[in-house]
Amino acid sequence: MDRLLVLARHGQSEWNLKNLFTGWRNPDLTERGVDEAHKAGRWLKSEGYGFDVAFTSNLGRAQRTCKLMLGEMGLSEIETIRSEALNERDYGDLSGLNKEDAKARWGAEQVHQWRRSYDIPPPGGESLKDTAARVLPYYIETILPRVMAGDRVLVAAHGNSLRALVMVLDRLNTTTIAGLEIATGVPLVYRLKGDTTVASKTVLERDIDDA
Repeated sequence: MDRLLVLARHGQSEWNLKNLFTGWRNPDLTERGVDEAHKAGRWLKSEGYGFDVAFTSNLGRAQRTCKLMLGEMGLSEIETIRSEALNERDYGDLSGLNKEDAKARWGAEQVHQWRRSYDIPPPGGESLKDTAARVLPYYIETILPRVMAGDRVLVAAHGNSLRALVMVLDRLNTTTIAGLEIATGVPLVYRLKGDTTVASKTVLERDIDDA
């Protein structure tokens, strides 16, 4: 049985481009972000991947990425499930602020801790630990059973909601997760064993302009 799970961070958003903390705010994709989503779909199709179900967040940039990817693959009609559990981490008081302005206000070290530590939340927001507390139960209860039943699953979500998943899949600890950055529009292809652990992982990173 092929237990396929593909994770994809949304394409570049307008606030990614402006270097703003986004969180649960809802900016659209940039032209580059739209292109990244199209390319990811073309690359997956060119490599022979297909999906039976897709999961995405309640935020527009992830939903649009999911729709564009599936459109490129001729899979626009498959079941697509949206859930707040897959939303980006809530950056609280940092949301909408320029990252350089935040460093000037609170100091580079403090902002780095808020961004990369496992369990230190920004004011009024979520840490990665808090994000994992909603992402992982949803994965275990809703997404994983579909994968284990043989459905080919796409998850189009966000940098930190996916970091929470990758931390478990790749068996990273609270220290090594700090160095993990998930690129926009680059699919992570997992195949799982019968015991739900990872059999293989492929990062699809080649230039696919001509795919």
